[in-house]
Amino acid sequence: MNLELNELAAQLVEDVVESPQDFRIVTHELPGCGLLLDFGVDAEGGLEAGAMLASICLAGLADVSLTSGQLGSLHWPHVCIQTDYPVAACLFSQYAGWQISVGKYFAMGSGPMRAAVASEPLFDKLWYREETDKLIGVLETAKLPDAEVFEYIAEKAGVSPTDVILAVAPTSSMAGNYQVLARSVETAMHKLYELGFDVNRVRSGYGVAPLAPVAKNDLEGIGRTNDAILYGGRVTLFVNGDDESLAEIAPQVPSVSSPAYGQPFLKIFEEAGRDFYKIDPMLFSPAEVVFHNLETGRVHVAGRAAPEILLASFGLS
Repeated sequence: MNLELNELAAQLVEDVVESPQDFRIVTHELPGCGLLLDFGVDAEGGLEAGAMLASICLAGLADVSLTSGQLGSLHWPHVCIQTDYPVAACLFSQYAGWQISVGKYFAMGSGPMRAAVASEPLFDKLWYREETDKLIGVLETAKLPDAEVFEYIAEKAGVSPTDVILAVAPTSSMAGNYQVLARSVETAMHKLYELGFDVNRVRSGYGVAPLAPVAKNDLEGIGRTNDAILYGGRVTLFVNGDDESLAEIAPQVPSVSSPAYGQPFLKIFEEAGRDFYKIDPMLFSPAEVVFHNLETGRVHVAGRAAPEILLASFGLS
């Protein structure tokens, strides 16, 4: 099934472009390139910008909002996501699987543009690739891209630079912080994929993660947002199939299954020389995962939240 992820995201972009001031963002048109949407580099952004940025990242195939929750004894906002298209929304679009490096420019790339480039092994394994004449991407970075970045992305997808639309925000911005915390379901889905589970068995997903305080810089932002999901993310997946495989896979999914679990992410990151690839990949998953078997009615629960680590990470203890 081809959902035309870039086209779906393009419809959201149209809403943003009609009234960028409502989201406190800034639009730029680079000569010979497509549209650049600044959600938090020089623009202020905000909660609505964060929800929209997350929605674009998910190709509009999920509902994203804020909900109330608890952080220890504190009443605390949580980013909530629900989707009936977890594979397409989270794996084909939202997952930040494309490292974009052009000269001295670096950004983590996500959004439906990945499905048009389809250079990651995930797309071959899950048999998905998209042809589009409009490319929509989200860049997590503190620097706005120039024409060379647009040209690089366009070449990879086989489109013109004028057909590329990029939404950009650093982690240490309101919108960038929010969109990262809308990845609770995505981290569970990607963990299942890495474990060899048939992700197409997952029919729907729901997740929440505490909204981290916006950090003063991207390094601290990376620490806080990762902690929010690793130690506070709670995900419920609605699946088909047998219970035996769910009982076997469930304990392997939450972050507690990794030997690296238990320290604030920033400490783990520093010990790895600030190299994500030196960190145990099995760490990147929610704190708690619940499987509802739609065929048998059984429920499988694994993992636990660690609010004490979050309180320290957020500067509250």
